[in-house]
Amino acid sequence: MGGTVVSRNWHHGNAAEDGSETRGWVLGHFIDPSEGVRSTKDVEVKWGVHPAGEKRPDGWTTDDQRTTMLLLVQGHFRLHLTEGTVDLAKQGDYAVWGPGIDHSWEAITDSVVVTVRWPSASN
Repeated sequence: MGGTVVSRNWHHGNAAEDGSETRGWVLGHFIDPSEGVRSTKDVEVKWGVHPAGEKRPDGWTTDDQRTTMLLLVQGHFRLHLTEGTVDLAKQGDYAVWGPGIDHSWEAITDSVVVTVRWPSASN
């Protein structure tokens, strides 16, 4: 792990390094409580680095009952929702969807995205 738990209420690190063992997730219920403030049931945050052509490995999500925001840092990323398809191509483009909307995705070019999902709970 690259980060430093300074105290239970304060942490600094690198998202790519800190998320390396949790598929990019740096905050959420699945982070070990020994990681301090990163372990939370309120929100999940993911740093996603995706090479061109990569697709969501499990296909479509089903019946997720959380709200999600996907924010493009760089690249061109295509998000497929049961409500339609969105291309995130300009830095800062984002999409937000609520409970019950299934999704899948693909990286059109090498892409970096930040995903924020709340609340943090296993399905």
